Amino acid sequence: MMVFLRRTLLLRYLLLSTGLALLLFLTSFWLPQGEQRDCGSVWQPCLTYYIQTPLAPPILDERAESDEAPPLVKECPGQTFQARKLLQFLRSSLAEDGEDVLLEPYLLSWDQLLNFMESLGTMVSFFSQKVREKTELIRQLSLKRSSESQAAGSSGLRTGAYRSVRSMVEAELQAGMVSFSRRTDSGCRTLLRLHRSLLWLKLMLEGLSEGPDAEGRFKTPGELSRDAYKVALAPHHPWMLRQAAEIVFLALPDREYFLQLVCVQKQEEATPVLRIIIHALSVVHTRTQRLLAKYNMLELP
Repeated sequence: MMVFLRRTLLLRYLLLSTGLALLLFLTSFWLPQGEQRDCGSVWQPCLTYYIQTPLAPPILDERAESDEAPPLVKECPGQTFQARKLLQFLRSSLAEDGEDVLLEPYLLSWDQLLNFMESLGTMVSFFSQKVREKTELIRQLSLKRSSESQAAGSSGLRTGAYRSVRSMVEAELQAGMVSFSRRTDSGCRTLLRLHRSLLWLKLMLEGLSEGPDAEGRFKTPGELSRDAYKVALAPHHPWMLRQAAEIVFLALPDREYFLQLVCVQKQEEATPVLRIIIHALSVVHTRTQRLLAKYNMLELP
Protein backbone atom coordinates (compact mmCIF):
# COMPACT_ATOMS: atom_id res chain seq x y z
CA MET A 1 0.00 0.00 0.00
CA MET A 2 2.79 2.42 0.93
CA VAL A 3 4.56 1.66 -2.33
CA PHE A 4 1.38 2.46 -4.26
CA LEU A 5 0.93 5.78 -2.43
CA ARG A 6 4.54 6.73 -3.06
CA ARG A 7 4.18 5.97 -6.75
CA THR A 8 0.98 8.04 -6.90
CA LEU A 9 2.67 11.02 -5.22
CA LEU A 10 5.71 10.66 -7.47
CA LEU A 11 3.49 10.64 -10.55
CA ARG A 12 1.70 13.77 -9.36
CA TYR A 13 4.95 15.60 -8.74
CA LEU A 14 6.27 14.56 -12.13
CA LEU A 15 3.11 15.86 -13.78
CA LEU A 16 3.39 19.24 -12.08
CA SER A 17 7.11 19.43 -12.81
CA THR A 18 6.49 18.68 -16.46
CA GLY A 19 3.80 21.34 -16.59
CA LEU A 20 6.09 23.84 -14.92
CA ALA A 21 8.84 23.16 -17.44
CA LEU A 22 6.35 23.52 -20.27
CA LEU A 23 5.19 26.85 -18.87
CA LEU A 24 8.76 28.07 -18.67
CA PHE A 25 9.17 27.21 -22.33
CA LEU A 26 5.89 28.83 -23.33
CA THR A 27 5.80 31.83 -21.03
CA SER A 28 7.03 34.13 -23.81
CA PHE A 29 3.98 33.13 -25.81
CA TRP A 30 1.44 33.85 -23.07
CA LEU A 31 -1.40 36.01 -24.25
CA PRO A 32 -0.11 36.36 -27.81
CA GLN A 33 -3.63 35.97 -29.18
CA GLY A 34 -2.38 36.98 -32.55
CA GLU A 35 -2.22 35.62 -36.02
CA GLN A 36 -4.09 32.40 -36.66
CA ARG A 37 -1.86 29.74 -38.17
CA ASP A 38 -3.04 26.88 -40.29
CA CYS A 39 -4.09 23.83 -38.36
CA GLY A 40 -3.04 20.27 -38.90
CA SER A 41 0.61 20.49 -37.88
CA VAL A 42 2.28 19.03 -34.82
CA TRP A 43 2.33 22.46 -33.19
CA GLN A 44 -1.17 23.51 -34.16
CA PRO A 45 -3.70 20.64 -34.31
CA CYS A 46 -7.08 21.34 -35.84
CA LEU A 47 -9.81 22.42 -33.45
CA THR A 48 -13.41 21.41 -33.65
CA TYR A 49 -14.55 22.20 -30.12
CA TYR A 50 -13.46 25.84 -29.79
CA ILE A 51 -15.92 27.87 -31.81
CA GLN A 52 -15.38 31.58 -31.53
CA THR A 53 -18.57 33.60 -31.67
CA PRO A 54 -18.93 37.33 -31.16
CA LEU A 55 -19.93 38.18 -27.62
CA ALA A 56 -22.86 40.56 -27.54
CA PRO A 57 -22.26 43.24 -24.91
CA PRO A 58 -24.87 42.98 -22.16
CA ILE A 59 -27.19 45.86 -21.41
CA LEU A 60 -25.98 47.20 -18.09
CA ASP A 61 -27.44 49.74 -15.74
CA GLU A 62 -24.69 52.19 -14.88
CA ARG A 63 -26.87 54.37 -12.71
CA ALA A 64 -26.05 54.75 -9.04
CA GLU A 65 -22.40 53.99 -9.78
CA SER A 66 -19.86 56.00 -7.80
CA ASP A 67 -16.15 55.95 -7.14
CA GLU A 68 -16.78 54.83 -3.57
CA ALA A 69 -16.98 51.12 -2.91
CA PRO A 70 -20.05 49.99 -0.92
CA PRO A 71 -19.55 48.90 2.71
CA LEU A 72 -20.28 45.31 1.70
CA VAL A 73 -16.91 45.15 -0.09
CA LYS A 74 -14.44 45.30 2.77
CA GLU A 75 -10.78 46.19 3.09
CA CYS A 76 -8.96 42.95 3.85
CA PRO A 77 -5.88 43.47 6.07
CA GLY A 78 -2.70 41.53 5.42
CA GLN A 79 -3.08 40.78 1.71
CA THR A 80 -1.96 42.51 -1.48
CA PHE A 81 -5.22 42.06 -3.40
CA GLN A 82 -7.96 44.39 -2.20
CA ALA A 83 -11.40 43.93 -3.76
CA ARG A 84 -12.42 47.35 -2.43
CA LYS A 85 -9.59 49.09 -4.28
CA LEU A 86 -10.34 47.11 -7.44
CA LEU A 87 -13.95 48.27 -7.35
CA GLN A 88 -12.95 51.89 -6.79
CA PHE A 89 -10.54 51.86 -9.74
CA LEU A 90 -13.05 50.16 -12.04
CA ARG A 91 -15.74 52.71 -11.25
CA SER A 92 -13.41 55.68 -11.56
CA SER A 93 -12.33 54.43 -15.02
CA LEU A 94 -15.82 55.11 -16.39
CA ALA A 95 -15.77 58.38 -18.30
CA GLU A 96 -18.70 60.73 -17.75
CA ASP A 97 -19.77 60.52 -21.40
CA GLY A 98 -21.13 57.04 -20.75
CA GLU A 99 -19.00 55.48 -23.48
CA ASP A 100 -15.26 55.91 -22.89
CA VAL A 101 -12.85 54.25 -20.43
CA LEU A 102 -10.12 56.27 -18.71
CA LEU A 103 -6.79 54.45 -19.03
CA GLU A 104 -5.07 55.44 -15.79
CA PRO A 105 -7.70 53.94 -13.42
CA TYR A 106 -8.18 51.07 -15.89
CA LEU A 107 -4.51 50.12 -15.52
CA LEU A 108 -4.72 50.59 -11.74
CA SER A 109 -7.59 48.09 -11.82
CA TRP A 110 -5.25 45.68 -13.59
CA ASP A 111 -2.64 46.20 -10.88
CA GLN A 112 -5.17 44.85 -8.39
CA LEU A 113 -6.19 42.00 -10.70
CA LEU A 114 -2.52 41.08 -11.02
CA ASN A 115 -2.29 40.95 -7.23
CA PHE A 116 -5.30 38.62 -7.32
CA MET A 117 -3.68 36.35 -9.90
CA GLU A 118 -0.33 36.25 -8.10
CA SER A 119 -2.10 35.30 -4.86
CA LEU A 120 -3.11 32.02 -6.52
CA GLY A 121 0.36 30.52 -6.53
CA THR A 122 3.58 30.17 -8.51
CA MET A 123 2.00 28.46 -11.52
CA VAL A 124 -0.33 31.38 -12.18
CA SER A 125 2.50 33.87 -11.76
CA PHE A 126 3.90 32.80 -15.14
CA PHE A 127 0.71 34.10 -16.70
CA SER A 128 0.48 37.24 -14.58
CA GLN A 129 4.03 38.18 -15.57
CA LYS A 130 3.04 38.49 -19.22
CA VAL A 131 -0.08 40.47 -18.28
CA ARG A 132 2.06 42.85 -16.22
CA GLU A 133 4.34 43.37 -19.22
CA LYS A 134 1.31 44.49 -21.23
CA THR A 135 0.13 47.02 -18.66
CA GLU A 136 3.67 48.41 -18.48
CA LEU A 137 3.89 48.63 -22.27
CA ILE A 138 0.80 50.85 -22.41
CA ARG A 139 2.26 53.04 -19.67
CA GLN A 140 5.58 53.32 -21.51
CA LEU A 141 3.84 54.20 -24.77
CA SER A 142 1.87 56.84 -22.93
CA LEU A 143 4.97 58.43 -21.40
CA LYS A 144 6.77 58.35 -24.75
CA ARG A 145 3.85 60.00 -26.50
CA SER A 146 3.57 62.57 -23.71
CA SER A 147 7.27 63.38 -23.94
CA GLU A 148 7.18 63.71 -27.71
CA SER A 149 4.20 66.05 -27.63
CA GLN A 150 5.51 67.90 -24.56
CA ALA A 151 2.22 67.33 -22.78
CA ALA A 152 1.74 68.96 -19.41
CA GLY A 153 2.17 66.90 -16.25
CA SER A 154 4.33 63.96 -15.27
CA SER A 155 1.86 61.25 -16.27
CA GLY A 156 0.96 60.80 -19.91
CA LEU A 157 -2.19 58.96 -18.89
CA ARG A 158 -3.68 62.07 -17.31
CA THR A 159 -3.51 64.25 -20.40
CA GLY A 160 -2.97 63.81 -24.10
CA ALA A 161 -3.40 60.89 -26.48
CA TYR A 162 -3.44 58.12 -23.88
CA ARG A 163 -5.96 59.63 -21.50
CA SER A 164 -8.68 57.15 -22.51
CA VAL A 165 -9.31 54.16 -24.74
CA ARG A 166 -10.91 56.28 -27.44
CA SER A 167 -8.17 58.91 -27.49
CA MET A 168 -5.47 56.22 -27.63
CA VAL A 169 -7.18 54.40 -30.49
CA GLU A 170 -7.67 57.56 -32.52
CA ALA A 171 -4.11 58.82 -31.87
CA GLU A 172 -2.48 55.48 -32.83
CA LEU A 173 -4.58 55.18 -35.97
CA GLN A 174 -3.58 58.68 -37.00
CA ALA A 175 0.10 57.94 -36.29
CA GLY A 176 -0.01 54.68 -38.28
CA MET A 177 0.94 52.58 -35.25
CA VAL A 178 -1.84 50.02 -35.70
CA SER A 179 -1.61 47.26 -38.30
CA PHE A 180 -4.56 45.05 -39.25
CA SER A 181 -2.33 42.49 -40.98
CA ARG A 182 0.73 42.02 -38.73
CA ARG A 183 1.75 42.28 -35.09
CA THR A 184 2.83 45.66 -33.77
CA ASP A 185 3.67 46.93 -30.30
CA SER A 186 0.76 49.34 -30.29
CA GLY A 187 -1.33 50.27 -27.30
CA CYS A 188 -4.46 49.14 -29.17
CA ARG A 189 -3.18 45.62 -29.79
CA THR A 190 -1.95 45.37 -26.20
CA LEU A 191 -5.26 46.62 -24.84
CA LEU A 192 -7.11 43.97 -26.86
CA ARG A 193 -5.09 41.24 -25.10
CA LEU A 194 -5.89 42.73 -21.70
CA HIS A 195 -9.53 43.03 -22.74
CA ARG A 196 -9.74 39.30 -23.49
CA SER A 197 -8.06 38.45 -20.20
CA LEU A 198 -10.51 40.68 -18.34
CA LEU A 199 -13.33 38.58 -19.76
CA TRP A 200 -11.62 35.42 -18.53
CA LEU A 201 -11.39 36.75 -14.97
CA LYS A 202 -14.94 38.09 -15.07
CA LEU A 203 -16.37 34.74 -16.18
CA MET A 204 -14.38 32.91 -13.52
CA LEU A 205 -15.70 35.23 -10.80
CA GLU A 206 -19.22 34.73 -12.12
CA GLY A 207 -18.79 31.01 -11.59
CA LEU A 208 -17.52 31.57 -8.05
CA SER A 209 -20.58 33.69 -7.29
CA GLU A 210 -22.98 30.91 -8.22
CA GLY A 211 -24.44 28.39 -5.82
CA PRO A 212 -24.26 24.58 -6.03
CA ASP A 213 -25.72 22.55 -8.86
CA ALA A 214 -28.80 20.33 -8.65
CA GLU A 215 -26.74 17.69 -6.85
CA GLY A 216 -25.48 20.16 -4.26
CA ARG A 217 -21.96 20.31 -5.70
CA PHE A 218 -19.90 23.45 -6.23
CA LYS A 219 -17.62 23.58 -9.23
CA THR A 220 -13.96 23.85 -8.25
CA PRO A 221 -12.01 27.02 -9.14
CA GLY A 222 -10.00 24.92 -11.58
CA GLU A 223 -13.16 23.86 -13.41
CA LEU A 224 -14.49 27.42 -13.43
CA SER A 225 -11.20 28.77 -14.75
CA ARG A 226 -11.12 26.13 -17.48
CA ASP A 227 -14.69 26.94 -18.56
CA ALA A 228 -13.91 30.69 -18.66
CA TYR A 229 -10.66 30.09 -20.51
CA LYS A 230 -12.39 28.13 -23.27
CA VAL A 231 -14.66 31.09 -23.96
CA ALA A 232 -12.32 34.05 -23.52
CA LEU A 233 -8.77 32.99 -24.36
CA ALA A 234 -8.51 29.49 -25.82
CA PRO A 235 -9.77 30.53 -29.30
CA HIS A 236 -6.74 32.86 -29.55
CA HIS A 237 -4.03 30.56 -28.14
CA PRO A 238 -1.93 27.89 -29.86
CA TRP A 239 -2.50 24.24 -28.99
CA MET A 240 0.53 23.84 -26.73
CA LEU A 241 -0.37 26.85 -24.62
CA ARG A 242 -3.88 25.48 -24.11
CA GLN A 243 -2.36 22.24 -22.82
CA ALA A 244 -0.10 24.19 -20.45
CA ALA A 245 -3.10 26.10 -19.14
CA GLU A 246 -4.72 22.80 -18.17
CA ILE A 247 -1.82 22.15 -15.78
CA VAL A 248 -2.35 25.54 -14.16
CA PHE A 249 -6.04 24.84 -13.60
CA LEU A 250 -5.14 21.64 -11.73
CA ALA A 251 -2.88 23.62 -9.39
CA LEU A 252 -5.41 26.30 -8.39
CA PRO A 253 -6.34 26.48 -4.68
CA ASP A 254 -9.77 25.49 -3.39
CA ARG A 255 -12.90 27.65 -3.28
CA GLU A 256 -12.41 28.61 0.38
CA TYR A 257 -9.12 30.27 -0.51
CA PHE A 258 -10.81 32.37 -3.19
CA LEU A 259 -13.48 33.45 -0.73
CA GLN A 260 -10.84 34.62 1.70
CA LEU A 261 -9.34 36.83 -1.03
CA VAL A 262 -12.57 38.89 -1.02
CA CYS A 263 -12.57 38.89 2.78
CA VAL A 264 -15.51 36.52 3.39
CA GLN A 265 -15.77 33.06 4.91
CA LYS A 266 -18.95 31.59 3.45
CA GLN A 267 -20.49 31.30 0.00
CA GLU A 268 -23.57 33.19 1.21
CA GLU A 269 -21.36 36.16 2.04
CA ALA A 270 -19.29 35.89 -1.13
CA THR A 271 -22.14 35.94 -3.64
CA PRO A 272 -23.31 39.57 -3.12
CA VAL A 273 -19.72 40.85 -2.89
CA LEU A 274 -18.68 39.09 -6.08
CA ARG A 275 -21.76 40.30 -7.94
CA ILE A 276 -20.88 43.93 -7.17
CA ILE A 277 -17.37 43.39 -8.54
CA ILE A 278 -18.66 41.45 -11.55
CA HIS A 279 -21.06 44.26 -12.43
CA ALA A 280 -18.23 46.81 -12.42
CA LEU A 281 -16.05 44.50 -14.54
CA SER A 282 -18.94 44.02 -16.97
CA VAL A 283 -19.49 47.74 -17.45
CA VAL A 284 -15.79 48.37 -18.15
CA HIS A 285 -15.58 45.34 -20.45
CA THR A 286 -18.70 46.35 -22.38
CA ARG A 287 -17.49 49.91 -22.96
CA THR A 288 -14.10 48.65 -24.14
CA GLN A 289 -15.75 46.07 -26.39
CA ARG A 290 -17.88 48.70 -28.06
CA LEU A 291 -14.95 51.04 -28.65
CA LEU A 292 -12.75 48.29 -30.11
CA ALA A 293 -15.63 47.08 -32.29
CA LYS A 294 -16.27 50.63 -33.53
CA TYR A 295 -12.74 50.79 -34.92
CA ASN A 296 -12.72 47.13 -36.11
CA MET A 297 -10.01 46.16 -33.61
CA LEU A 298 -11.45 43.01 -32.05
CA GLU A 299 -9.28 40.74 -34.22
CA LEU A 300 -5.97 42.59 -34.40
CA PRO A 301 -3.14 40.09 -35.13
